[in-house]
Amino acid sequence: MNVLLVFAHPEPQSFNGALLRTAVAALEAAGHTVQLSDLYAQSFEPVSDRRNFTAAHDAAYFKQQAEELYATKHQGFAGDIEAELQKLAWCDVMIWQFPLWWFSVPAVLKGWVDRVFAMGRAYGSGHIYETGFFRGKRALLSLTTGGPAGAYQPGGLQGDVAGILRPIHRGMLQFTGFTVLAPHVVYGPARQSDEEREAVLAAWAARLIDLAHEAPFEVGTY
Repeated sequence: MNVLLVFAHPEPQSFNGALLRTAVAALEAAGHTVQLSDLYAQSFEPVSDRRNFTAAHDAAYFKQQAEELYATKHQGFAGDIEAELQKLAWCDVMIWQFPLWWFSVPAVLKGWVDRVFAMGRAYGSGHIYETGFFRGKRALLSLTTGGPAGAYQPGGLQGDVAGILRPIHRGMLQFTGFTVLAPHVVYGPARQSDEEREAVLAAWAARLIDLAHEAPFEVGTY
């Protein structure tokens, strides 16, 4: 498999960083090819505007979707966007590694979606959900939380984690055609012992070895 890892954490030595390194090692040991988008290390610009493009469809009025369609037809995406689009086209599986911040992804990862999931290349012209451009590809969220597992269950303090992640699973991944796999959620790693964290990393590595045979996750609708 060709696997794209998108990493969104400012500290490489964090537990998110450990999960990332574990994933790279396990996937490569299993014979898979890995590419990495380390958004903080790349100083990826999350703000979406005219800098996304090398040419303008309408220099007087900015409408992002119109500019994306124009760039699709005229090879007009900025270099940083085109590089990420090429990775998306290349991969069979995409994994996002991130901490859950304010019930969502970090701003740099949301900005990556805003800029890279471009009309004409990621969706559009009837290519959404089952007919999306990324159909046949798989996507997996790997994330950490600050609180314990009990807080993220139905009726828990924070609410069901499946509901928290549904806007990402449904509105970003399934919308563009990805088949979604069950999220890998590590609850409160800062509160775990070294032994517990080592067991979590071992379980993550073991799961990745058989990733190609996993059944899709039931995301649900709104």
